[in-house]
Amino acid sequence: MKEEKIEDRLEELKKNYKTSYLAGEYEAVLELIKNTEELLLDESMKEIAEDELISLNEKKESLEKTLQNIIEKEKEEVENPNALVLEIQAGAGGDESSLFAAELAGMYTAYAKIKGWSTNVVDSSESAAGGYKDISIEIKGASAWGELCRETGVHRVQRVPDTEKNGRIHTSTITVAVLPVREKVKFDLDMTEVEFETSRSGGAGGQNVNKVETAVRAIHRPTGLWFRCTSERSQLQNKEKAILMLQTKLLQLKEEEEAKNWSAEKRLQVGRGDRSEKIRTYNFPQDRITDHRVKQSWSSIPRVMAGDFGKIAEAVKEGKVGDATDE
Repeated sequence: MKEEKIEDRLEELKKNYKTSYLAGEYEAVLELIKNTEELLLDESMKEIAEDELISLNEKKESLEKTLQNIIEKEKEEVENPNALVLEIQAGAGGDESSLFAAELAGMYTAYAKIKGWSTNVVDSSESAAGGYKDISIEIKGASAWGELCRETGVHRVQRVPDTEKNGRIHTSTITVAVLPVREKVKFDLDMTEVEFETSRSGGAGGQNVNKVETAVRAIHRPTGLWFRCTSERSQLQNKEKAILMLQTKLLQLKEEEEAKNWSAEKRLQVGRGDRSEKIRTYNFPQDRITDHRVKQSWSSIPRVMAGDFGKIAEAVKEGKVGDATDE
């Protein structure tokens, strides 16, 4: 695909606060070059015009290089954002599912600590058993997205619950969704289709957070998708983040639908996945974790759950797509 020239993107660049000034300078230089080229027709001004054109073209090239560097940096930020939100939801399996959701949240949090990433619980809903019905964790770090973006999907756990008297192995599932956190999301959201609910945040955060309805849930009525934010101290801040993450969810839904139209042959690398795809099984009796996409297994589940997750993340990142296999 032919790269678009800077002059063809001027209107777009003038609207971007990071490039607006330079784009204006570039536009002015283009006008000066045009006027100076007209002077070449005048023999008395030709020599002066030629010298001026050399200087102007050097300035033009310098501006082009600077603008291109900013464009490439922004592109890198879009493809590899420095922050993400992990949404973990209990699925089939009742209390056992919610308990595993809490354990998985602990695994990702421990791994983030090892990597030097910061974590913040955006929202959570506890179950009666002490686990999580759902929890959203914001993770910030330079390589966090690249290592965790493929965790989207269904995670299955097989083990004997503490409450099981007959020693039977139970199978439960939880769902993980990984959402990139970007300053801007390229998805036009019709705000007339969005409904807001407010409530008390609860938990840590001081008296104001607990007594005032600062928590905000943004609901997209046509799709039923929603995002709830309780991590900020004001209702306005929570509303802004909820809207941003709702846009991200809708964009991800659109991308998932488009991905389903791809042929299997085109999906050479392990993608970011669909949240309905079973991607991994944690088999506690056999001390085995199996990723069904790369058809690899690992032992030492307690170590992995304590944060020793890097070998799995790396294998999935480098692996080829394979058909999911059942155990």
